[in-house]
Amino acid sequence: MSDDFRAVSLSTPAQYAAAAALYREVFGYRQPDHGVNPRLLAALARNGGSVVGVLDATDRLVAFAYGFPGTSESALYHYSQSAVVVAGLQGRGLGRMLKYAQRDVALANGMTRMRWTYDPFQVRNAHFNLNVLGARARWYTPDLYGPGTDRLVVEWDLTRAPSSGRAPVAEIPVPTDRASVTDDVVARVREEFAELLAMGLIATGIHRDDDHTASYVFGAAE
Repeated sequence: MSDDFRAVSLSTPAQYAAAAALYREVFGYRQPDHGVNPRLLAALARNGGSVVGVLDATDRLVAFAYGFPGTSESALYHYSQSAVVVAGLQGRGLGRMLKYAQRDVALANGMTRMRWTYDPFQVRNAHFNLNVLGARARWYTPDLYGPGTDRLVVEWDLTRAPSSGRAPVAEIPVPTDRASVTDDVVARVREEFAELLAMGLIATGIHRDDDHTASYVFGAAE
C-alpha cells in the first residue's frame, strides 16, 4: 500500500459532492436518481454513519464508502452500503483502507460488528471479504435488488484479527468467470447455500480449484 494515499472521514460539502460524483463515475450512472445525494451523506456523517474516503497526494478523492447503523433481531451493527475505487487504482489496497476507516467509525460509535452484501459469484470480492478481512458469510438472499441479484450477507467482527478458523467441513464450487454463471448454476448454489446455512454452518473462506472454478469453504459458526 502506497504512502501516497490516506483514509479520512469526509466532512465538507465539497467532499460530499466529490464522493457523489465518484460514485456515478465508477458505476457509470448517468441518471441523477441512480446517484448518492450529497445531503444524505452529510446527514449520515453527523448521525452515526460512516462517510469515508481515500485521498491521493494531491488531495483528490480516489475512493469512497458509506454506511449507517443497522439493527436486526435485536443485533446492532454498522451496515456498509457501498464502496467504490476510481478506475486504474483498484488492486492497490484502497478497498481495505476504506473498510478499516469504516471500522474506526463503527467502533467509535460503540458497534463491534459490520455487515454488507456482495455477489456470491464475484470470486475476487469473496476472497477480499472472507480471506483478507476475515468476514463471514452468514446469510444468502436471492434476488435482493430484483431478478438476477443474489447476494451473500457477510458479518465482520471488528474486534478480532483475521484467522483461518477451523478445518472446513463442506465446500460449494462456483465458476470463476461471471459469464459462466447460468440459471442452473444459480439454482444449485442457492440450494447448497440454503442447506449448509440451515445446518448452522457459515462460509469462512474461498479458494481457487483451477482456472475455471473456486470453492467456498464452510465451518461451524463462531
